[in-house]
Order: sequence, then C-alpha cells, then structure tokens
Amino acid sequence: MNILAAADLGPLLQLIPVQRAGAALLLAAIGLPVIGVVIVGLDIMPVRFAMMHVALLGIAIGLLTGLDPMLCALVACALAGAGVAPLARTPDGLSGAMGLLMSLAIAAALLVLAVSGVNAQGAFALLWGSILSVGTADLWLLGVLAVVVPALFWWRRRDLALLLYDRELALSSGVRVDLLTLLLLVLVAVSVAGAIKLTGALLVDALTLLPALAARRLGTSLKSITAWAVGIGVVVNLTGFLVALKLDWPPGPVLVLTAGIVVLAVHLIPERRISSWRASASASPVSLPSSH
Repeated sequence: MNILAAADLGPLLQLIPVQRAGAALLLAAIGLPVIGVVIVGLDIMPVRFAMMHVALLGIAIGLLTGLDPMLCALVACALAGAGVAPLARTPDGLSGAMGLLMSLAIAAALLVLAVSGVNAQGAFALLWGSILSVGTADLWLLGVLAVVVPALFWWRRRDLALLLYDRELALSSGVRVDLLTLLLLVLVAVSVAGAIKLTGALLVDALTLLPALAARRLGTSLKSITAWAVGIGVVVNLTGFLVALKLDWPPGPVLVLTAGIVVLAVHLIPERRISSWRASASASPVSLPSSH
C-alpha cells in the first residue's frame, strides 16, 4: 500500500464506527483464533454451523420480544453449547446432535419470524455481518473473550493439550474431561455469537477456524500453535479490514479471502522448511500432532 493510498484511509480511520470496528477485530484476533484451535483439535467442525443456526433463532426471538437480538443470540448459543456437551464423549455422537440442532434451530427461527410477522430482513442481515454497527457491549464481550480464552489455555495448557490430543489419554491422566469439554463448548458457542457482527454468521470461520488451520501447520505444541493462531489472526484481521476500507468492499468476504490466502500460502511452504523451523524451536513438554 503506497503513501497516497494510506493517506486516503486517514479520514476513514478517524471515524468512531471505523475505530470501534478495528478495535473489535483486534480483540477478536486475540481470543477467537484460540477457539479455532479447540474446534480443530476436538474435530468438532459441525458445532460452528449449528451455532450459526442457533444464533439466528436467538435473533428471531429478540426481534419478537423486543429484547436485544445479539444478547438473545448469545444466550441461546451458550445454552445450546452447554446442552450438547454430554454428547461430546465421541465425535460421532456430537456430529449427530449438531445435525439435529441445526435443523430444529433453523425451523424454529423461520417459524417464529413467519408467525410473529416480524420483518425477517433484520435477522438475516446479521448473517452477513454489520461490522460498523459494533457497539460498546460488543467490544466488552470480545474483550472478555480476549482475556478469558488465552488465560484458560495458559492455566490449563497441560489438560487441554491432553484432551486435544486424545480424550482417553486425558481421562487416564486424571483430567476432568467432561467439565473441560463443557467449558470449551460454551466458549465456542459464545465466540460464534460474539463474532456475528464482525463477519456475519456465515463467514465466522475467518476469525476462528482459518488462523487455527494455518497455525497447526506451523506449531508443534499447544503453546506454539496458539501463539501462531493469534499472530495470524492479528495480521489477517487488520490487513483484511484496511483492504476492505480502501476498496470500499464488505469486510466479511475480504477477511475470509485474506485468511484463506494465508492458509494456502502456509500449506505451500515445503515440508522440509517447516521441519527445519520445528527442529530449531524449543519443544513443549506436551506436543500436539499436526493433524487429527
């Protein structure tokens, strides 16, 4: 980006909504990629899709009752995450539950919107994101996630590493697997709801999953994978946001494409180069494999 282009962004960056959006993306880059590490590590890809549908149901209920739609989406996702935790003892059990949850949530959301006569445009608009409408409450939520999620990973890094590597090994090592899984699923659900305004529910992978996919290629332990995920998240979020502002494009798709380019670039790095980096890095006591 040349000097002239940077100068053109100056007036935009002085606008309060743009500053709030940038701050939200920066906070999201600290907490949400770590959630992506959980999603990839536990192999629970269907969870994020289910939570998108649950979030839509919460938004529909909010529009019907006059409550804050985003607050309703947040509560609905948190309850759903806690509710499916007992089914997470096996990936197959969780996948089946997520399919049922997705179907019921979207059916209930459409029914609420149809019966109540509420304008569905407001509900479906949030599926595509509204980053410039980020408010103080959204910043607080992302700020809490930016503190709580990394703190949990640091505090329970050994237990998490064991759980993400092998559930049975974690159980035999004395890890409270059920409680930890419940906590992680609630955090995943809340993170999906918290990211809706930034990219939209349909594109939330740009903030969670994609940085984690690139990080697992580069890292060798839970600590290094988490650090890589956060670093990639910061670069992707800030770069994508500035590009979207400059070109006057919707930020959500730009963030996804930026993150996707980074993931592809990382996977095109020769394996011997990756291996040399890993050999020179200090290994953590508990390592994670590069893939499940």
